[in-house]
Amino acid sequence: MSDKDYILGTERAELHRLGVQHQVWAGEARQAWKISDFGVGQTILDLGCGPGFCTLDLAYMVGETGKVIAVDKSAKYIDYLNRINEIHQLNIDARNVDFGDLDLTGDQLDGVFIRWALAWIPNPYKILEKISTAMLPGGVIAVQEYFAWNTFQVEPHMPALQTAIDAIFQLYRNNQEGNIDVGRNLSQYFYDLGLEVISTRPLSKLVTIEQFEWEWPRSFLEIFLPKMIGLGHLTAKQVEYALDELYQLEQIDGASMLCPQMVEVVAIKP
Repeated sequence: MSDKDYILGTERAELHRLGVQHQVWAGEARQAWKISDFGVGQTILDLGCGPGFCTLDLAYMVGETGKVIAVDKSAKYIDYLNRINEIHQLNIDARNVDFGDLDLTGDQLDGVFIRWALAWIPNPYKILEKISTAMLPGGVIAVQEYFAWNTFQVEPHMPALQTAIDAIFQLYRNNQEGNIDVGRNLSQYFYDLGLEVISTRPLSKLVTIEQFEWEWPRSFLEIFLPKMIGLGHLTAKQVEYALDELYQLEQIDGASMLCPQMVEVVAIKP
């Protein structure tokens, strides 16, 4: 998969959106790492690392005696991570590779972190099987993925905006390359792989305009809705009306957005 195959793109605006996204979800990531007991001296795989916001945090966590293997399909993101790491000088092994071609031979993984990566691939179980083989006994994997993307809605109801949101869900649901709600399958996948689930958490965000977290769904809609025109799933007028309603929503006291429901599953290799 090349950068052009990224459904959300890899342009500067998307890089900034990912930075906002990381700030919104950093607390949840750190809680997952705490549950997983990630720490100094460990080798951690960050699968689907993107531009490496979590990678940097993990690399500081494992310290000079540890290592983070950061994997992403985007050459732009891996290049960005390498350039940032020239400043930080952390022990990061950044790999630009398709998950299916990832070679973990010789790698001894103490931990694995995956967030919003399995939903976009056709073979998540096979990838998890490959990863679990490379995990040391006692190694822990923490995954955060969507459980019910169609829970994304706004209050008060905005018909054009909700129509556009529903169209995005239909696009995702019909994607033959992945399952947007792969979070539903994680516990079963881990059971079939012989891993022991030690923690499950629902992850949800109900945001209002007064909160910084509002910028996460807002920036997503501003960037992705225009792309829906080129993808043939919305007309230019539909996008115009949807964005107009988004901005109207921001002028309403007490307005809120319920973001897509996610789930976190943490499992250990016996």
